[in-house]
Amino acid sequence: MKVLVLAAGRSKRIKPVVDKNFLEFLGKPLIKWQLESLKENGFEDVVVVGGAHNLERLGVVCREVFPDVTVVEQKDLDMGMCGAVLAGREVVKDESVLIFSSNDVVDGKAFRLVRDTAESDDADACILGKKVDEYFPGGYLEVSDGFISGIVEKPGHGNEPSDMVNLVVHCFSNYAKLVEYLDGAKSDHDDVYEIALDKMMKDGLKFKAVEYDGFWQPIKYPWHVRPVFKYLFDKAEKRVSESAKIADSAVVKGDVIIEDDVKVFDGAVINGPVYLGRGSIVANNALVRDSHVGRDCVIGYSTEIARSFLGNDVWTHTNYIGDSVIGNNVSFGAGTVTGNLRLDEKNVCVDCDGNKIDCGSNKFGLVTGDNVRVGVNTSFMPGIKVGGDSFIGAGIVIAQNIPKKSFVRGDWNLKISENKASADMSGRDEIKNNLKNG
Repeated sequence: MKVLVLAAGRSKRIKPVVDKNFLEFLGKPLIKWQLESLKENGFEDVVVVGGAHNLERLGVVCREVFPDVTVVEQKDLDMGMCGAVLAGREVVKDESVLIFSSNDVVDGKAFRLVRDTAESDDADACILGKKVDEYFPGGYLEVSDGFISGIVEKPGHGNEPSDMVNLVVHCFSNYAKLVEYLDGAKSDHDDVYEIALDKMMKDGLKFKAVEYDGFWQPIKYPWHVRPVFKYLFDKAEKRVSESAKIADSAVVKGDVIIEDDVKVFDGAVINGPVYLGRGSIVANNALVRDSHVGRDCVIGYSTEIARSFLGNDVWTHTNYIGDSVIGNNVSFGAGTVTGNLRLDEKNVCVDCDGNKIDCGSNKFGLVTGDNVRVGVNTSFMPGIKVGGDSFIGAGIVIAQNIPKKSFVRGDWNLKISENKASADMSGRDEIKNNLKNG
């Protein structure tokens, strides 16, 4: 059985993160975690679909796991999932195939579950489904006696045909038959793949629903990064490298992964779950809690990092970074803070391509791309996004999204007048004497 890994997406909804495939969790990009999971569960014949924007980089990373991997290009990215699946037609041909999205994180048993069902059942296709307790804006399966009669995309709350969501872990006994239906499907929207599957079902091909109860987190928006970190962290071996240097007065508690050459200075507190990447520094009196800190970062004096994901080469000094997703090569000037809680304590909504999306929590902070510089004493309001390669000036409040490659600064009008009040120190001296005398 071949595996077709769909990794050509342009990560539009998670911007300013450039490409979800290369988000580094615990020192490894997401796509590598996914491929290693496939390998651990017995899959060897892998085809990865990328786009012109990430094809070369995908090839380098994928060959670290599967030296003989085939990487193919999806030419028309506007064709969405349909175009990605069709990109494998010259390689997969009429073999059985497992199709899954590189950005949908599931436990490895999900791959085995679908494969084993397909090999033991006479169905034409098997689709992984997960029962949900609350509405999810995705595809729902119409299921009867264990078989699927239809897929309803984003039906809206209260209109769900079942409580089972369609997870993009699909197995087809004959890829060529799927291609035939994809070639014949038409739509003005990004749902050609679902339309083709619906037509296959109506034509009598049997689709088996494979119920799955394990971890599942599609990375669609920035706030989905943290649950994926927590899942991968929980699975990983907890350790403190022998080459890490931790001061006697520092406090390390809870589950931690501290990599090579990390330095934790006096008075710092590491409150797990925490990942500290290779070569990072946690300076005096800093606090890192429930967070991911990439390699070669500096968590500067008296800085707090809370429930956040920091990429590589992030520099801070006397900052508060809360509930945020920070890119690579980002620097925060002293005194800069991220707001993460609205005054009314309602859920934070994030502007994504002009649409306000509820992040599902009343706490969410800043999202940045790579190569960002922020001046001293700047404040970010909750749910703000800053595009990559931007400079943000000092002493200003950022209350709107900032496009990539921006230079943002504010206006300061100083008012200087004569000081008509004398600096009378007698009152202060009296207070000091009272304090000395009890």
